[in-house]
Amino acid sequence: MTLTDPAFIRRLESLYLLARKILGGSLQSDRRSTKKGAGITFADYAQYSLGDDYRSIDWRIYAKFESLLIKLFELEEDATIYLLVDCSPSMASKHAYAKQLAAALGYIALNTLDRLAVYGLADRLQPLFEPSRGRNQVIPLLRSLEAAKTFGGNTDLNACAREFEARHRRKGLVCVISDFLLPGGYEEGLSRLQWHKHDVFCLQTLDDNDLRCEWKGDVTLECLETGRSERVTISPREAKLYEEAMAEWNLGLKQTCAKRGLGFLSTNTDVSFEAVITDLLRRGGLVT
Repeated sequence: MTLTDPAFIRRLESLYLLARKILGGSLQSDRRSTKKGAGITFADYAQYSLGDDYRSIDWRIYAKFESLLIKLFELEEDATIYLLVDCSPSMASKHAYAKQLAAALGYIALNTLDRLAVYGLADRLQPLFEPSRGRNQVIPLLRSLEAAKTFGGNTDLNACAREFEARHRRKGLVCVISDFLLPGGYEEGLSRLQWHKHDVFCLQTLDDNDLRCEWKGDVTLECLETGRSERVTISPREAKLYEEAMAEWNLGLKQTCAKRGLGFLSTNTDVSFEAVITDLLRRGGLVT
């Protein structure tokens, strides 16, 4: 099934309706700014000045104290959602799944009239969907994700984060969709994103081949990203050590996110993308 298939879009619409029910449609629970203006939530009073909107005058205050005060409200600003999708060769077996997750999150964002931008991550940052807003951008989003291929070499999250911050100074909500099995690590890249006041969410996507070693005996292993191959002998002991190392790596990612106050959710390709998004929404969206 393609991302632009009507049946797939109906599945996305069901998730959007769930988001409306649980979160009021937003992927971010709180978008209130510190600015004051003609919003909805009352914030403060200010002395009336010539030129102010007379409709904001609190006439009950005037009746009691003969003082003209206007009501100020907190403005709600549109969220900016940035999806950074790992498109490195090591994601080949998980690429379609990652794109489904990105399609669901992007669909909700565009239908909520938030700004959305999507980038591919590898050894460089590759724009997939330029910053846009509105329901009429849903099909262009799905087509761009559908056309996205794996590219580059090892995922360099730090280099991609540097390029991202050069492109976007406006703070927003950054969701990184990746297996986070990064040769250069993930801490520096996540720290760089967080330094610029972005809200960061890590959506880890793995498959069974990442978590377990089914190979035994003499095998030739080839790195999908570098092309380097090596002949090794895998005994039950080596297989167990691999699985323990993977468990330790993934626990380290979870603990790093908790320590830094980043949102985190880990999933497996065996879990339907709807179940992942539903779980995410019930947790409160893309927030810590």
